[in-house]
Amino acid sequence: MTILELRGVSKGYGAGAERTHVLESIDLALDKGDFVALVGYSGAGKTTLVSLIAGLLAPDSGTIRFDGKPVTGPGPERGIVFQNYSLLPWLTVSENIALAVDEVFAHETATQRRDRVARNVALVSLTPAKDKKPGQLSGGMRQRVALARALAMEPELLLLDEPLSALDALTRATLQDELARICRVSGKTILLITNDVDEGILLADRIIPLSAGPAATLGPSVVIDIERPRNRKALNHDERFKTIRSEVIEYLMDSAARKRGRGPRPEAAALVPQVELAR
Repeated sequence: MTILELRGVSKGYGAGAERTHVLESIDLALDKGDFVALVGYSGAGKTTLVSLIAGLLAPDSGTIRFDGKPVTGPGPERGIVFQNYSLLPWLTVSENIALAVDEVFAHETATQRRDRVARNVALVSLTPAKDKKPGQLSGGMRQRVALARALAMEPELLLLDEPLSALDALTRATLQDELARICRVSGKTILLITNDVDEGILLADRIIPLSAGPAATLGPSVVIDIERPRNRKALNHDERFKTIRSEVIEYLMDSAARKRGRGPRPEAAALVPQVELAR
């Protein structure tokens, strides 16, 4: 069952000669329970795309439908996690999550809402830190709070906009494993936005490259038919992983070269982690 559908979606900024066409003719469909990774260069329009799906922006043309209905603004059925945490520094872990719970589940009793907060704090393994404020937490812990807050809204679709990109390499690897566990337990439909091809292959069921901007568009969708759970070290020796990785990076590099019209292709290092996957 298709839960999200984009048809011919385009978006730009500015006016007249100064206008920049960011996205062009985007077609995308997610079925219920899908985990899709969308990967591309920084500045290609990934955040614009996720903001359109979240209803934070309106497309210039084309249609966005969620569960068969036009997207006309934000809604709790589409939870979003940004890379900058967006936590209120004067509130504790539990209180930050409770803000979302109280808004979406105002009809529930205070006890039910407290239980909902506690369950989601436990889901991201932060129960011992539930009374701490963001300033007392590491970057990885803050991102877990942001994820718990989004999950506590019980969204049908979880939008992850480069949620791990601000973290150091080792913390990012730990959070990737934690994210894989949480997503498996929650069973949500997920769209992960990332500039890390390896991260997309490690976590998702499908990976779709976004071409270099301006006027970026989606490339071919690739099914990640690699058995779960996926082990980083084993993936380095998996021929299917190597094939998918090569296919996606080749598309992205070629798209950047076509946009420039000349010169060498960009380095593949811009699209892969700063440390080897096995580490």
